[in-house]
Amino acid sequence: QVQLVESGGGLVQAGGSLRLSCAASGRAFNGFAMGWFRQAPGKEREFIARVTWTVGTTYYADSDFVKGRFTISRDTTKNTVYLQMNRLKPEDPAVYYCVAGPTPIAWKSPSGYDYWGQGSQVTVSS
Repeated sequence: QVQLVESGGGLVQAGGSLRLSCAASGRAFNGFAMGWFRQAPGKEREFIARVTWTVGTTYYADSDFVKGRFTISRDTTKNTVYLQMNRLKPEDPAVYYCVAGPTPIAWKSPSGYDYWGQGSQVTVSS
């Protein structure tokens, strides 16, 4: 049974940084893609980035909120995916979810992933 456990969220001042971690277990992830979504109150889940497990190819949302600030990576020796978030803004607070699935066609859509973590809250103070 696949489990994704996020950690690293919390409260940070605007302009600060956080690194989210996602510990994955339950199967071998070769051929999978791992990624991150976020959901703010009253809004839909929003794709941030994904990384292919085997090769490490990264893809990012074509959105201004990601560009130059968020970086996804993975460590296959630790079965962990990371999301480095820099220069956090007051509009970034949300629950951040780790996701996984066989390399999806609909990779920007929540429906493209079979497995979800429980979510990690990120709060930004101004």
